[in-house]
Amino acid sequence: MTWIALKMLTGDKPKFFGIVMGLTFAALLITQQGSIFCGLMLRTAAQITDITGVDLWVMDPSVRFIDDTKPMLESNLYRVRGVDGVRWAVPLYKGNARAKLTPLGPAGKPVNVIEQVILLGLDDVSMVGAPPPERILAGKLIDLRQTDAVIVDRVGLRKLFPALKGQVPPHPDELIGKFEADGVTPKKDILPSFIGQELEMNDHRAVIVGICEATRTFQSNPVVYTTYTRAKSFVPRERKLLSYVLVQVEPGQDPTKVAENIRARTSLGAMSSDEFQMLTINYYLKYTGIPINFGITVFLGFLVGTAIAGQTFYNFTLENIKQFGALKAMGTTNTRIVGMVLVQAAVVGLLGYGIGTGGAAIFGQRVQGTELAFFTWWPVLPIAGGAVVLICLLSSLISVRRVIVLEPAIVFRG
Repeated sequence: MTWIALKMLTGDKPKFFGIVMGLTFAALLITQQGSIFCGLMLRTAAQITDITGVDLWVMDPSVRFIDDTKPMLESNLYRVRGVDGVRWAVPLYKGNARAKLTPLGPAGKPVNVIEQVILLGLDDVSMVGAPPPERILAGKLIDLRQTDAVIVDRVGLRKLFPALKGQVPPHPDELIGKFEADGVTPKKDILPSFIGQELEMNDHRAVIVGICEATRTFQSNPVVYTTYTRAKSFVPRERKLLSYVLVQVEPGQDPTKVAENIRARTSLGAMSSDEFQMLTINYYLKYTGIPINFGITVFLGFLVGTAIAGQTFYNFTLENIKQFGALKAMGTTNTRIVGMVLVQAAVVGLLGYGIGTGGAAIFGQRVQGTELAFFTWWPVLPIAGGAVVLICLLSSLISVRRVIVLEPAIVFRG
């Protein structure tokens, strides 16, 4: 009976491909939009995941997400260092600064550029929070100790230097490539050529000594690394400038208990990187319309997939009604008929799910390193699979009802 069901399914190729395409569209849209949503949520906490080697983040207790900095007095740094279980604690400045420069534009003429940047001030001695060596694409991290030195992320170069449009490769794997036209510097040399370029922030000179690869943020502003002391001169002076305290606990100590000690001793907020990341993501989930917008798109994809697959599957059943009637006239039970319909639904469901998720994976691979956020979190795949199964079940129910109430005598009419 399974073989007969498959022969009936593939006998009408236009309708067979129509059902598969409807399910493919639903699976593709759900997987693609779900992956873009997950990628966007990860970008909200990108700078938390970029800073490695720390156990705890200490901050003002009213901070709601990574960009919601509430400056603290620098004396809090020493209070945290005095808590039992703290191995070391270093300061971190995080804020927005305004970078000014006059580079050459696409036409070769100087242009005035004023760009908002994300400024990160690292501990002057340990450089905790700096990009790891494998993510330094040009220059050296130690050069950050030079006078007025800053390190800029690769993607930010395209905003700070308009002439770079189309010349900075979208992904570090493409840094070595063949690209040369009309005297333009090849890709493999384009990044080192910007070592020594100067910026102006808060009427202070800043010199680019390195280019790094930083995870893109939700705001997509250029990321600029410098030392903590220097960062305070790159922004307007305030009484409170300490954004966060990065803590590593003593070996053998439980970070959760140390965080409790910090909260009890200093009245500050303290949490692990994972907790801070979830706090940031939950803020965007709760207080922005992003989940609703993506949810509507996914729901529409589900409805369209259901409509296409259901209507096509129903028409397919109507065209094969005499075949089902003949089977019933030969003694085939309703249970066996329902099983045949479910086999047909399972086959088109597997094909549609496989093609749809495969198309989403190809799309995600093609957009890696671009402005579009894309990350396929593992629950996205079973959610898309569950949606396809539900569409197949709804489509099957419409068809099965017509088959169950079918009179075998229909085969002898006409």
